[in-house]
Amino acid sequence: MPELPEVETVVSELRDALIGRTITAVTVRWARTVAMPDPTTFAAALCGRSIGGVTRRGKWVALSLEPAGILLIHLRMSGRLLLEPADGPEEPHTRVVLGLDNGQRLLFSDPRKFGRMALVDQPECLLGGLGPEPLAEDFTAERLAQMLGTRRTRIKPLLLDQRFLAGLGNIYTDEALWQAGIHPLRPANSLSAAEVACLHQAIRQVLTAAVAARGTTLEDTRYVGPNGVPGEFAARLAVYGHAGQPCPRCGTPITRCVVGGRGTYICPQCQSEKP
Repeated sequence: MPELPEVETVVSELRDALIGRTITAVTVRWARTVAMPDPTTFAAALCGRSIGGVTRRGKWVALSLEPAGILLIHLRMSGRLLLEPADGPEEPHTRVVLGLDNGQRLLFSDPRKFGRMALVDQPECLLGGLGPEPLAEDFTAERLAQMLGTRRTRIKPLLLDQRFLAGLGNIYTDEALWQAGIHPLRPANSLSAAEVACLHQAIRQVLTAAVAARGTTLEDTRYVGPNGVPGEFAARLAVYGHAGQPCPRCGTPITRCVVGGRGTYICPQCQSEKP
């Protein structure tokens, strides 16, 4: 699933190409991709609106429309936003097509059909429950300590909870926990002040590096940016997907376990389950 770095890459690559463009046609090829309103109303309402902004909130792409409205897009497991010439061959598994006034089209391709698009008046109806942004200036180590202080939940499932912290997914949570030396099964409120500071730093460093590398493309994922270029952070992953390989820090073989139903990669030497 695309996480914060991949969605940030999508947003940054689409921003210049989309801002100022007018949507001239909308084709919904799979009705359930449109979460709200109904597909017919969705298509009719989008036509004629121009795009005034392209931003990200958590794992959501948000297109600000003029004169009003927000188009929210969640890529989920396999969704891709691709910008292509209107007269070119259409990407397989295309679910929604937005025609633009410059002869291009924005395609939402989604083989597994989990992705969703929603046209709303106010984004809070879908985004209001999201937690803070981990790369925002106000997400400090002190704030993270306050957030963790009374939570008995295991740290990895808590970090994956978008209501707690917006944008982290399986890959970057494993990488940040390894960098901080924290076992994913540790209760959140068991972390010391020093561990919280290390975790805060690790989250921000891992995400910043992944954004700079345009995200992570793995062999079993279809993620590419809107220009069709894959992310390059896979070569820098320390533990994720590396079961049996030596830990970059201590040389102990990386192990795979399941935490909260998610495949999880750890170094059993660097990440002790005991405080």
